[in-house]
Amino acid sequence: MAEELNTLEQIKLDLESSVGKRVKLRANRGRRRIIEAEGVIENTYPKLFVVKLDKSHSIRRMSYTYADVLTKTVELTIGGSVIGRAEAAQSS
Repeated sequence: MAEELNTLEQIKLDLESSVGKRVKLRANRGRRRIIEAEGVIENTYPKLFVVKLDKSHSIRRMSYTYADVLTKTVELTIGGSVIGRAEAAQSS
């Protein structure tokens, strides 16, 4: 449990330092629905973060929890590096 908390904290810190940066988003919405989009990390909060999507999507903002990144429900790529990937490899 303590390792998971540290991993969640690391994901949170990575995203906090990336506020305002462009991000590629790939989110599994269930039942074979996958959203792939680009946008900007708009803000981070204690339990979630918000991504403002480009104008090409009908949805303007999406919010996700840090656990979504940990469980790979959401994959974020910022500047060629995937958020949460290194931590997942360490816990295996």
